[in-house]
Amino acid sequence: MEKASPRQIKEINEYGKEIIELLKLETSPVAVALVPKGAEIPEGIQRIKEKMKHCQMMDRVRRTKEEFYAVLEDQTCKGGAAAMGLGHMPPKLASGEFYFDKLKHFKTLEASKKTLDRVPMVEAESTVATLYAPLESASFMPDVIVIIGTPEQLMLLTQAALYNEGGRIEAEFAGKQSLCSDAVAEPYLTGKMGITVGCTGSRAYTEIQESELTVGIPAKTLKDLVEGLRAIVGKAPAH
Repeated sequence: MEKASPRQIKEINEYGKEIIELLKLETSPVAVALVPKGAEIPEGIQRIKEKMKHCQMMDRVRRTKEEFYAVLEDQTCKGGAAAMGLGHMPPKLASGEFYFDKLKHFKTLEASKKTLDRVPMVEAESTVATLYAPLESASFMPDVIVIIGTPEQLMLLTQAALYNEGGRIEAEFAGKQSLCSDAVAEPYLTGKMGITVGCTGSRAYTEIQESELTVGIPAKTLKDLVEGLRAIVGKAPAH
């Protein structure tokens, strides 16, 4: 989590407003920051009052515009919490047993474990809290911005991400650990955009629509992304 000046915070808030306008988003981009071990939670941010899953927290923030932080005990999905470095992956998840035996998503336990072994994970217990806020009003500097939107909106984000330097977006997902690992841990660790189709949990426990996909964007790429969006969508900057 990067410390930022009031000027920098104002700038990312303006970017948030522009993204909403340019993409015609119905909900907010969500600013997410991982507070590393040894760091302090920023003053003025309240702890969430309910226990819920990480994906539920993000879905809530994009709709209600709340800002809050959560610690490990607030996260009811320990697999999601582990993906972001808040704790350790539960043994039945790490072994592949949960997806093989309970959900029946794999033919063999070996196939399940092979998939779970490749899930991007922030180092266990390296994070003490996660911060959440709408990007347009966040009081902290995010590590990752998560946008939930239509395939067309994600198409425009993809085009915008390639506007300056070109290339291709490489997406890796498995329908597992989506809003935690694919959309937060992957961009956090690699500095690259993470696109995900969702997972059983995030589809079941949130109000994310069948028609919506999710993308995680490293905060350090936000300026270039908005520049690309301005050019592609064809509108002048709002500020």
